[in-house]
Order: sequence, then structure tokens, then C-alpha cells
Amino acid sequence: MTKRVQYEDVSLVYPGGTKPAVSHLDLDIAEGEFLVLVGPSGCGKSTSLRMLAGLEPISSGTIFIGDRDVTNVPAKDRDIAMVFQNYALYPHMSVAENMAFALKIQRVSKDEINRRVKEAAALLDLTDYLDRKPKALSGGQRQRVAMGRAIVREPEVFLMDEPLSNLDAKLRVQTRTQIAALQRRLGTTTLYVTHDQVEAMTMGDRVAVLKDGVLQQCAAPRELYDNPANAFVGGFIGSPSMNIIPSTITEGGVLMNGHLIPVARDVLAKASGDRVILGVRPENLSLTEEGADMTVVLVEELGPETYVYGTYTGPDGPVELVARGQGMDAPKLGSTVKVAPKRIYVFDAEGDQTRLS
Repeated sequence: MTKRVQYEDVSLVYPGGTKPAVSHLDLDIAEGEFLVLVGPSGCGKSTSLRMLAGLEPISSGTIFIGDRDVTNVPAKDRDIAMVFQNYALYPHMSVAENMAFALKIQRVSKDEINRRVKEAAALLDLTDYLDRKPKALSGGQRQRVAMGRAIVREPEVFLMDEPLSNLDAKLRVQTRTQIAALQRRLGTTTLYVTHDQVEAMTMGDRVAVLKDGVLQQCAAPRELYDNPANAFVGGFIGSPSMNIIPSTITEGGVLMNGHLIPVARDVLAKASGDRVILGVRPENLSLTEEGADMTVVLVEELGPETYVYGTYTGPDGPVELVARGQGMDAPKLGSTVKVAPKRIYVFDAEGDQTRLS
């Protein structure tokens, strides 16, 4: 039976370390929810997963699965199933034997094992491969076997640690669609770790963004994209990334390479100093007749849309920008064009760069 998962003020400092790998994590994962943990390398996402699995002892806080405090419960007694980046299949066993192995260890009856393996194989389109050894399978098929091994256990919680990172780009797209659809069919509470924000946005019911062991924001994918809590979340979510533009406050707004961008006075009054950070998504940065000068350094023509990459010298040095156009004549490399934002986010330039508007 699937269960709710809660992290309550959970921290972990590794032996010999001074800085927490995960710091004061509060996270509530609803029963049957697909939650994705995302962030750059070293942000604490895999550590958070391993703490829930019981593979890392936490330094402080409490972890619940359902109503049960599992903080000090051994990993084998937590009723979770993990799918790893490496498939970790037994090469001498067939697909069916790999999927059934954990059940045999638990002394589940032979009839029950056969039933569960056949049901999982049907879900994963592996019925025709049950007698094959892993070496006779493709990478995507091996990952599905690893998924099947987890499914047959019928756990309360699925934990997936970058399960698609060993697959090629085309297969990743196909397999992530299958995993998301499968989770919705099974309804099992799932915590999924990835560094790929596109994967996170397309799979998760909600996405939790971590940085340096600290949870930055947890929300539905659209909410993260439209309403980032700070400049880090805004820049991390979206492809190409949001333009992060250091700007100087002036009368009536802020200056972007000498071009005035109107910003409400009450918004600028919240700033910690005389600088703010403008966030502008590429689709909201237009090539215009009037605007800030940008030197073109790269043009990507992708058929229906064109991305124009450029730079200008900001108050602290070069600023990189990317603008998206549709059906436009691509500017030449090295030329100077004018760009102006249609929609902006304003972030404080200090501290955690929280959003001001």
C-alpha cells in the first residue's frame, strides 16, 4: 500500500565535514505523488534520497513513511524499492530470475512470484524477454528490467536515482514517458532524482529544487517556471536558461546597458542596495528597433524558431544573453542588435537573491 513521505527538519553532516550535505529539509510528499528532486551536482538530491532509503544516517530531524517514524529503522525494514543509475542486474540470471530474486529472498511463494513477475513484465512490455539474459537486451530494456525488479516488490515507496542517465538522448525521452505513465498507473508514491531540469519538468507532479543542500522551492512545474522564488530557481528551470542580468537602479526603473527598463518604485524600494537582478526568459527578450545593444556571438536556427546569443558589458563585466525569435531573418555574427524585454522578473542582488516582483 502506497504511503505519504515526510522530511521534518532533516539535516546531514558527513563525518569530518563542517558544511551540511543537506540542511533543514522540510518536504511533504503526498500519497501517490511523483516528486522530482532536481539541482546541480553536489546539491544534496541523492543524499536526500539515500536518507529516506536508510542508506545514510541523518544528523538531525525526522523521516516518516506514512505514520511510521523510520528515522532509525534499518533500510531492509522500510518497505521501499530503489532503481539506480546503474542497472545492477545479475548477468547470469534471466530477466525473470532478476525480477524475482528479491521475492525469493523474502520467501514469497512460487505461485505469487510468478504472478507478480508476469504482471510486471506485461506492464513493462517485457513478456517476450523473460528468458533472456541481460547481455541480450538493449539499455532501455535493461532499465525496464530494473524497474520490474522494483515493481514486483509492491513497495510503499519507489526511489529512483537518475535511472535514465546511462541512456542515449532519444531513448531517455521515450523511457521517461514510460516511467511517468507507469507511475500514474501504479499510483505508488515516488521520489525521483535527476540533474536534468527538462526531465524534472516533464515527469513530476511537483519539482523540488535544491542548491548547496538547501531546498529553494517546491512547486508544480508550471508554477516553478512562471513564479520562481529566487534567481537561482529562475535560471535553473527553463531551456535555454533565463537571462540573469545585473542592473543598476535609476529614476523610473533600472538600466540595462544604458537602456531604461521601467520598474515600479515600490518594487525597487524592497532592494537591499542600488542594484537588482533582472530575469528575462529568452522568449520574452525581443530583437527590436529600440533597446539595449547586444553583440551577436552565436545564432541557432532550429526551423520554426531561432535563438540569438549575444553579450554586452554590464556593471560587473560581460553579460550573456539569449533571445528567441520566430521566422525572423537571423542577424550576422559580430553584428550589434537591439534587444528589449517584454516581461521581467526582479530579484534582489544580495543574499539569496529572492524575488521582488
